[in-house]
Amino acid sequence: MRRLAFAALTIGLSMGAVMAQEPAGAKDPEEGLEIWKWANFAILAGGLGYLAVKKGGPFFASRSEEIRKGITDAEALRKNADARAAEVDRRLANLEADVKQMRTTVLAEQAAAAERLRQETAAELARIQDHAGREIDSAAKAARVDLQRYAARLAIDLAEQKIRSRMNAESQGVLVDDFVRSLDHHA
Repeated sequence: MRRLAFAALTIGLSMGAVMAQEPAGAKDPEEGLEIWKWANFAILAGGLGYLAVKKGGPFFASRSEEIRKGITDAEALRKNADARAAEVDRRLANLEADVKQMRTTVLAEQAAAAERLRQETAAELARIQDHAGREIDSAAKAARVDLQRYAARLAIDLAEQKIRSRMNAESQGVLVDDFVRSLDHHA
C-alpha cells in the first residue's frame, strides 16, 4: 500500500516537473493549472484511498463484529424476555385455578377449625358439668353430715331436758346404786 502511495506521489511530482518545463509561449495559462488540479486530486484521492484501506478495513471489521455481537446479545435478551413473558402468561392462566384452590383450602381449614372448636367446647362443658356434679354431691354429703350432727344434738338436748324434768332425788339415788352395783360385778 505504501508503495502505491509512493508511486502516485512520484508520478504526481514528475508531472509537475514536466509541466513546469513547458514552453513559456503556451496558448492557455489555465491549461497548466488544470493539470496541477488533476495532480492534486490524484494525490489527495490516493492518500484518502490509502487511509481508507489501511484504517477503514479494521475499523469496519471491528464495527461489524460489534454489530454482530449486539445483535446476538439482543437476540439472547429477546429470548429471555419471551421466556419470562411466557412464564408470566402461564402463571396468569393458572391464577384463577390457584385462587380457587386457595379458597377451597381456606374453607376446609375454617371448617376443621370450627369442628375442633366445637369438640373442645363440648369436652370443656362435659368436664365442667362433671366437676359441678361432684361438687354438688360433696356439698350434699356435707349437708347431710351437718344435718345428722344437728339432729343428734337436738336429740341429745331433748333427751337431756326430758331426763332432767323426770329426775328427782329418789331417781338419782336409784341410778347411783345401780351404777355402783354394775361396777362391783365387773371388778
